[in-house]
Amino acid sequence: MKKRWCIPKDYNGEFVARMEDILDVYALPYDSCIPLICMDEKPFQLLNHVVTPIPMKPGKLQCEDYEYKREGTCSIFVFTEPLKGWRHIEATKHRTKLEWAQQVERLLNEFYPEAERIRLVMDNLNTHTIGALYQAFNAEKARRLAKRLEIHYTPKHGSWLNIAEKDDKVHKLG
Repeated sequence: MKKRWCIPKDYNGEFVARMEDILDVYALPYDSCIPLICMDEKPFQLLNHVVTPIPMKPGKLQCEDYEYKREGTCSIFVFTEPLKGWRHIEATKHRTKLEWAQQVERLLNEFYPEAERIRLVMDNLNTHTIGALYQAFNAEKARRLAKRLEIHYTPKHGSWLNIAEKDDKVHKLG
């Protein structure tokens, strides 16, 4: 058995400040002009069978051998607007700043083009930065996108506060 903590043993002011910020954001009323979007991403191994599984039959589960062949990796991006019931899930080949920037551009320009700005809740991954927009796009476009984002980072060791992370686990993407 393992003993796990949801709140770090030596939490500090930064942890508390970010937790309170996230809780305040979640308490805001619905606003279609400034929707609350939660984002998470997760790397996955792509696996294939070495031995063909025995198909399921009435009263019997499918049988799979534990041996597998690794077929590479991908990253799954999850965006969810919990107060509206909207979700978008997409797989990308990599987990870099470029992929994050492209996903955010799509969020802003395709899914929410009419939104004044978006309140974006996400974890502190090093690819989740406004600077990534400037690496992916020209300065004018990056600035235009950045001005429409209101980013709220979950506390370090507190990414469980992100509703998209819960959505990811509930729907078992891997």
